[in-house]
Amino acid sequence: MTATAAAGAGSHRARSVRRGSRAFLALAVATALAGCSVGIPDPAAPKAVPATPTLATPTVTPGYDAAAVAAKDMPFTAGETLAAGVPIQLSDGLREVRGWKPGGENVAGANRYVKEDGCVASAKVRTNQSALAVTGNDRASTEALFQYLDASILPGYLKPATLRWGGEPGEPAPRVEVLVITGGERAGARATAIYARLFSKAGSSVYLSVSCPDARTLAAARADAEARIAVVPPSA
Repeated sequence: MTATAAAGAGSHRARSVRRGSRAFLALAVATALAGCSVGIPDPAAPKAVPATPTLATPTVTPGYDAAAVAAKDMPFTAGETLAAGVPIQLSDGLREVRGWKPGGENVAGANRYVKEDGCVASAKVRTNQSALAVTGNDRASTEALFQYLDASILPGYLKPATLRWGGEPGEPAPRVEVLVITGGERAGARATAIYARLFSKAGSSVYLSVSCPDARTLAAARADAEARIAVVPPSA
């Protein structure tokens, strides 16, 4: 092979590698949005050190009335009523709904549920989210979380929605405001809905994705998820 031919072959291989890298990146983003959230480590958080076993004691936040906060709706504007640094949780009520069954617990940090019609739901909580939080603004914090997952998601693409805010399964409960993005309008694509909220003061986020074969089955799966998966307020 001549020097000119070798150089041309090397340039062709480099372009192929770059194209492959871009394709891999696009696939990675699509996979993240389809089924999981990303934990954002707080640069200011101290590094973990081995813990010495001690007797567990309740954590009490001075001035925080957990019962009062849990009894009322949690719109974005009420995020500052939460206790600082006390994580929010998600319930597993979907496992009790007819047609659904657990599909795996703590799989990459998420609880997964599958429905007999082919729908899949994945619920995840992440702590140490302060790196994305906009102080005093849970809506802007949640928009930042979506943009971290995919920079092409503009705030205008996100729609308001609600999930249960605590309460007993099957009983009326307050609602917590979240943002949701939907997809899968193209023929042959799975229909999806992704809910999320980042609680800036609590420093944690909740993430729920629902994916179904088509729009009709997605509508039914979303109704199940919104009725039975509860965002659980901190109890201390």
